[in-house]
Amino acid sequence: MAALQNDLLLRALLRQPTERTPVWIMRQAGRYLPEYRAVREQAGDFMSLCGNPELACEVTLQPLRRYKLDAAILFSDILTIPDAMGLGLYFVSGEGPRFKQPVQSASAIRDLRRPDVEQQLGYVFEAVRTIRRELNGSVPLIGFAGSPWTVATYMVEGQSSRDFATIKGLAAENPQAMTLLLDTVAQTTTDYLNAQVAAGAQAVMIFDTWGGALEADDYRRFSLASMQKIVDGLTRESDGRQVPVILFTKGAGPLLADMVGTGCDALGVDWTTDLATARQYVDDKVALQGNLNPATLRESPETIRQGVAEVLASYGNGPGHVFNLGHGITPDIDPEHLGVLVDAVHELSPAYHQ
Repeated sequence: MAALQNDLLLRALLRQPTERTPVWIMRQAGRYLPEYRAVREQAGDFMSLCGNPELACEVTLQPLRRYKLDAAILFSDILTIPDAMGLGLYFVSGEGPRFKQPVQSASAIRDLRRPDVEQQLGYVFEAVRTIRRELNGSVPLIGFAGSPWTVATYMVEGQSSRDFATIKGLAAENPQAMTLLLDTVAQTTTDYLNAQVAAGAQAVMIFDTWGGALEADDYRRFSLASMQKIVDGLTRESDGRQVPVILFTKGAGPLLADMVGTGCDALGVDWTTDLATARQYVDDKVALQGNLNPATLRESPETIRQGVAEVLASYGNGPGHVFNLGHGITPDIDPEHLGVLVDAVHELSPAYHQ
């Protein structure tokens, strides 16, 4: 594969010196871009887009044509694994993902079978290979998966949930079954991420969208412990370079201090915890990624620029910061506003790396 021309992201994730702060955006390939909406319409539906390596490559590359971003992230979905387990994933317009066969009993959990990821999720790895080829070394490619807890919430609830009553009830009444479910997903996710690395992903990220819905002890027992199992089993070197691992729990707050112990390289931080505080929680042992409030992108260019300045100042001097939003970019954002953010990071961040 072509030599990497811009390795700012990989160096920052490993807390190595960089000349400026690298920047990429969660959900940077997405509905805020008219060119993405056109390709999705061409594909027919969301999962058909995910399942077509050429189209998944196209939407992965679209934001890089508009903005001076320092990474591409694979276009896929966190629910590919339970879909491969035969739970019947489908999407309802305006309501999000649903499963035809949710897993809500100990017997259903015992009957789950780990898929052969190479065979059943091969379209994902083909997309990774295609994207790496088309990037031609311009920027690194990030692979990803959902955390076992987050993926399990959809598997058990059958759809998005506000209170997670079914899965919390299962965890309270039958913690052994809950642990078995999380272990099954964790083992499959480890295989899945390692296959992404083998196909060409140069960093990997685990999205724990719903870990923050748990109380601290349950978070450590059910969410963090299952992510730990994945980190323990990941391929950490490829193409002669380290493969950094990023964990992101939305709403983690003080639990960032616990997350450091997994052995990950970096932690995503949502916008509810400022980076100065997060840096104290982690004692500069890992890099931090984040964390402008996505809603700021609805504001004026001057307000966006000020928001970027405040995030950079909050992290302060030294290596180990990757600029991002505190969660994914939303579909209502003017694409020009993201350009303001990216340009501001390029202009304002070198002062923190002298």
